[in-house]
Amino acid sequence: MATVNVHPIATDGDQISQYIQFQTDLYKGNDYFVPPLFIDARNTMLPDKNPAFDFCEAQPFMAFIDGEPVGCITAIINKAANEKTGQKIVRFGMMDFIDNDDVVDALFDAVVKWGKERGMTEMIGPVGFTDMDPEGMLIEGFEEMGTQATIYNYPYYRKHMERLGFEKDADWIEFRMTVPDAIPEKYERIAQIVARKYNLSVKKYTSRKKIAAEYGHAIFELVNEAYADLYGFVALTERQINHYIDQYLGILRLDDVTLIVDGEGTLVAMGIAMPSLSEALRKSGGKMLPFGWYHLLRAVNGHTDVVDLMLIAVKPEYQNKGVNALLFSDLIPRFNANGYKYAESNVELEGNESVQKQWEYFERRQHRRRRAWKKDIESFVL
Repeated sequence: MATVNVHPIATDGDQISQYIQFQTDLYKGNDYFVPPLFIDARNTMLPDKNPAFDFCEAQPFMAFIDGEPVGCITAIINKAANEKTGQKIVRFGMMDFIDNDDVVDALFDAVVKWGKERGMTEMIGPVGFTDMDPEGMLIEGFEEMGTQATIYNYPYYRKHMERLGFEKDADWIEFRMTVPDAIPEKYERIAQIVARKYNLSVKKYTSRKKIAAEYGHAIFELVNEAYADLYGFVALTERQINHYIDQYLGILRLDDVTLIVDGEGTLVAMGIAMPSLSEALRKSGGKMLPFGWYHLLRAVNGHTDVVDLMLIAVKPEYQNKGVNALLFSDLIPRFNANGYKYAESNVELEGNESVQKQWEYFERRQHRRRRAWKKDIESFVL
């Protein structure tokens, strides 16, 4: 039997590039895998590019057989998350591997040893540095096209997690909705009532620079408020907020961004969507050059019939009061005008009934499920 060699990967350009390329090459010929945008995936792994390294420690590993890459995994300690929960957790994420017990065992052995050396007692994953990274192993929906914000993996991954004794820690589910031809009557009625009762109004922008200047920080501060109690979430820092403003607000199609403000102009809710990049990323292989930029630019400009719901957030004091109806009463006509036929919810925790309730007026199907696994390090025997 061939020997599996696992090496820590230096966080420099060449080795990280090989790591990311392996993850794409493993799915060559798969009709449902959506590669990440290579430059974003690379920058996530680099301490000088990702502000999460201010409070995270990480070590990527790659497995080789006879010099050929056969697997990869990254061990992460999110110190802020551990301080919040009082746990000693090493995360694992950004992982892919061939269907081989020895390869998988060797990768997890590397994470266990790395975590133990730093005093960790538990493992969870696959998750990223923060809740803003893709998370959750796909366990249902393997014949569904992925999105740019989620992980795709082969069905055999679950078999290996169960073989190693991992247990469910959390599940996320995803929905595909049919965009209705008109605002559902009940939605429209609720939106009108909520707007009057709480003195709320819709705010739209046509300038990316202006929305960033006036509400950029408020958008991500609202994320901190609305997502505070969600699984694995840690409040975004000032550096992270500035990073996401630069990374995302510059590429959004502003028709697909709706802000809800109160009478004083304070942001109380938001819905941020964007045209699906899935087909464009597949055509480009996740690369901007030589011609990937063309496919991605076409997608950003709306040459797709699928829209991804990226962020929906409502201030805690306005949750469960119908504010979501006000968001979608604005977005639905714009979705129709832009030619979107379907909307992807992206991940939502299976027990988050208040989020799932907002889809009840849409024709929908739950088409994917993904899981975070957990295991005590001390019980990890290979």
